[in-house]
Amino acid sequence: MMTVVEDVVKENNIDASIEKVDDIIEIMKYNVLSTPVLVVNEEITIKGRIPSKSEVLELLNN
Repeated sequence: MMTVVEDVVKENNIDASIEKVDDIIEIMKYNVLSTPVLVVNEEITIKGRIPSKSEVLELLNN
């Protein structure tokens, strides 16, 4: 998922902070058991799958 998000941000000149979280304690704060998870503005937007570039772009533009 990280590659997809990084590509979308770069290809569309989006000003965004991207962080990959591997710490299980930090992940559990979002109360999710299936990864990967995409969080945008502190809200879980996708979990348990890899989104398409168009899906990520739509989420980041909202």
